[in-house]
Amino acid sequence: MQGVNTKSKKIEICNECGREVSIKSGLFVNRVIDLDNYSTRKKMNKPFPKGDYICRECEEKLRDLTKSVKKPYYKKSGFILYHANCLDILSEMSENSVDMVFADPPYLLSNGGFTVHAGRRVSVNKGEWDKSNGLEKDFNFHLEWIKAVKRVLKPHGTIWISGTYHSIYQCGFALQLAGYHILNDIAWLKPNASPNLSCRYFTASHETLIWAKKDKKAKHIFNYKLMKQGNWPDDFLKKPNSQMRSVWAINTPKAIEKKFGKHPTQKPEDLLKRIVLASTKKGDLILDPFTGSSTTGIAAYLLGRKFIGIDTEKKYLDLSIKRFEELERNLTRRQDLFKNYE
Repeated sequence: MQGVNTKSKKIEICNECGREVSIKSGLFVNRVIDLDNYSTRKKMNKPFPKGDYICRECEEKLRDLTKSVKKPYYKKSGFILYHANCLDILSEMSENSVDMVFADPPYLLSNGGFTVHAGRRVSVNKGEWDKSNGLEKDFNFHLEWIKAVKRVLKPHGTIWISGTYHSIYQCGFALQLAGYHILNDIAWLKPNASPNLSCRYFTASHETLIWAKKDKKAKHIFNYKLMKQGNWPDDFLKKPNSQMRSVWAINTPKAIEKKFGKHPTQKPEDLLKRIVLASTKKGDLILDPFTGSSTTGIAAYLLGRKFIGIDTEKKYLDLSIKRFEELERNLTRRQDLFKNYE
């Protein structure tokens, strides 16, 4: 990109954020196109290839995306997937590098029981990753990943955790022990929830979302006006031009969202779009440590955010890739649906 001279100072525009800064101020470096070689060149003090300019703040964000010693399972600009235990990747990431985390951790309830899906009786067993190891070990599991996430969150960063009564209370207590400040709990009402087979207790038709921030004193992002004035036609509880309340009526994933297959705890795109729009801004980095089929990443990329997803199951990462590549093919058309949101 060509610079301009203003009062004998050369001005360049950052290709990432669009900010104008004088090169003499020391806030610009040459952009490195091949991010795989970035860390090596930096450590060896080798010159970077010539290219468009990027400011140091955005340079740090891009460096954080590639810092892990583990090679990504899949990588495109702004969308990275790792096949790993999230603790391994989180330990390699820079401190204070992530703007928002969405986590839908294992519910740890694969106990041989049954539920209803599409009118049929099906097993609740999801896999070894969802089996309980007892109350104490289950709680320590949640506390460990929640602490690991806190280290990589920026001071103003926030975390969303989704779950049912099987796990959400443990996560809430772990958040408090780890020193987070809880902002809200959201009741996600599922108008089309599955019926209860046993007829011995109330039909489960909601999940709880906890929203918390890393530092109580830091000013977190909340796009209040967008939540109040935005167009949310599918949520019958949201009244036009009224404050967004803490009960959201959003249906379970649409059939089109499971076109390439499904994850057993897949979240609807409408839920993640609302979360992303509420608590981040364009260009922010969003992390999902239990990415599954990457609905978080789909919403993040669609809305102009960067994404890192981690999962231990290759089959769900492969499903994520199929969903992402279809999104890329239809990105312009789908983004047009949200052009008035921000």
